[in-house]
Amino acid sequence: MVSRTSNKKKKKKAGWLTRLLRGKRKFVAHVRLRGAIGMSAPMSQALSMAGVEETLEQAFAIPGLAAMALSINSPGGSPVQSTLIFNRIRQLAKKHEVTVLVFCEDVAASGGYLLAVSGDEIFADRSSVVGSIGVISTGFGFAGAIKKLGVERRVHTAGTNKSVLDPFLPEKKEDVAHLKSLQLDVHEAFKDIVRSRRQEQLKGSEDELFSGLFWAGDKALERGLVDGLGTMHEILQARFGEDVIIKTVEPKSGFSLRKLLMPGGGSSVDGAARAAGQGVASSALALAEERALWSRYGL
Repeated sequence: MVSRTSNKKKKKKAGWLTRLLRGKRKFVAHVRLRGAIGMSAPMSQALSMAGVEETLEQAFAIPGLAAMALSINSPGGSPVQSTLIFNRIRQLAKKHEVTVLVFCEDVAASGGYLLAVSGDEIFADRSSVVGSIGVISTGFGFAGAIKKLGVERRVHTAGTNKSVLDPFLPEKKEDVAHLKSLQLDVHEAFKDIVRSRRQEQLKGSEDELFSGLFWAGDKALERGLVDGLGTMHEILQARFGEDVIIKTVEPKSGFSLRKLLMPGGGSSVDGAARAAGQGVASSALALAEERALWSRYGL
């Protein structure tokens, strides 16, 4: 029979040995950034500052990191949320003095590429879709449809431009010109971030690089949008040794049936039926919009 004292000594010895071995091995934290950016819905996987900040802070705060690894799989979305996440990653990297290595998966395009340039180095697979440095706005015009249906559109505003780009009214040239001006401002902010992070690596003309085009991994490498090709484990093992420890930090799950049926967070049983229809409808619309983003890149 083994005494409790003997067991404690063995555990203490094992713990000491584990710490000794870990002290000789490199430790890398890993965070996944997946989904359309800023298009949150109960049944969709989306990225936002509120959704990833805690996970990023936990990962960067791990003591003794050799590097921070970010795997990105995103077709883009909100320019503001993309920039907020980008800025937070750079703030945390500076605070903790940690090198950030980014690994592009299926897609790192548009806002997804903006997240990628938060890395000190960017890697991709040969089949990864990378780039799309541009701004897009899509919608539908229903003015002709409601006229055929005999529906009268009534709009009352305080402010002469409050109904700009209303999809149920005929499109106006001045409204389109205003939208284009806004897009150019957002595009310039996007380009400034890319230049600030990768000016020395970029190859080719900005007219092509910032045109909104996107490329497979090898062509992205030729243009300086990424620094190398390979998987996360390949790159990290080559850099830090085959026994490198990779710790993936996952966000807390935020899905629940109640959130789907009652997006406002209410608890009233009487309001559940009304909220259910609204929740399912809003979720379906968000999923359709997210699906459209992915499909632009053949996915």
